[in-house]
Amino acid sequence: MLLGAMISKARRDAGLSIDDLSDATNIRGALLREIESDEFTNCGGETYARGHIRIIAKRLNIDPQPLLDTYEIEQGQSVRSIQDLWIENSLMEEPGEPRKVSWKVLAGISIASLLVIALAQVLFASDSDSPIPTSMTNKPAASEQSETISDGTKVEIAITATRDRSYLLVSNEAGVTLFDGQIAKGEEKIYSSTSELTLKVGDAGAIDLRVNGKVVPPIGTSGQVVTVTYGLDS
Repeated sequence: MLLGAMISKARRDAGLSIDDLSDATNIRGALLREIESDEFTNCGGETYARGHIRIIAKRLNIDPQPLLDTYEIEQGQSVRSIQDLWIENSLMEEPGEPRKVSWKVLAGISIASLLVIALAQVLFASDSDSPIPTSMTNKPAASEQSETISDGTKVEIAITATRDRSYLLVSNEAGVTLFDGQIAKGEEKIYSSTSELTLKVGDAGAIDLRVNGKVVPPIGTSGQVVTVTYGLDS
């Protein structure tokens, strides 16, 4: 006897209709009719088909094993999954519907992620806005030159051999020689007097002058010997 016929006979012997068995097993009447016609396609797979057979047998108060053995023979499945064997031997429950993740959970995860990103941006912006230490901002440039500033009571001259070395003679208003010799390229010399300083330069184009803290125009061209005098009003 085919499996469907076995189930149909057991149902009739129990005095139940298809609808009665559907109410007792929570299996749709249409699916019960397909099972009694040996059609298991809509059962959802072999595991669910065997589960339906066990439920039907339990409601009809009959042994499910002969029905399951017949199902195996008719379906021709010689290889059984370990999950099916565990279910049939009561080692695990029949699988139910997969659990769905609530949209509220997904929304909560999204909001938490946005908060973490926003917090990271705030912390990064705070670090970027931190003031630079005064010791760094007030550090003078290495190439900056000190200036000579006159207080109005003396004349002060800074001589720099910017472009080449040169002969240099420096004297004050009394004719006293303050310097007589070579000034090397890149070297700077500073002299002061109470009223007047006189310079004699062997290469006027090689040097730059600052008088009383002010840069003065070139006093001559390259190789030219020039003598200049500067006072308090220079």
